[in-house]
Amino acid sequence: MLIGVGSAFAQEETGQYIYHRVEIWGLFYRLMVIAFVIGAILMGVIFYVVYRFRESHPKNKNLPVRSTTEEHH
Repeated sequence: MLIGVGSAFAQEETGQYIYHRVEIWGLFYRLMVIAFVIGAILMGVIFYVVYRFRESHPKNKNLPVRSTTEEHH
């Protein structure tokens, strides 16, 4: 957000025209790159958790099974 505000005031200092359409698309592309990176990281974490804690994982095969018919005290 600060980059866009800084470029808006840069027009008065340099005397050059700033094409707001180009600046908006540039900001959009930067934010989309950030969104894809964060999404890829989240998908990797979800994949790891699902793969690691699946029922057929060797560490999860011999866990004690609690019976649902036992009385709770």
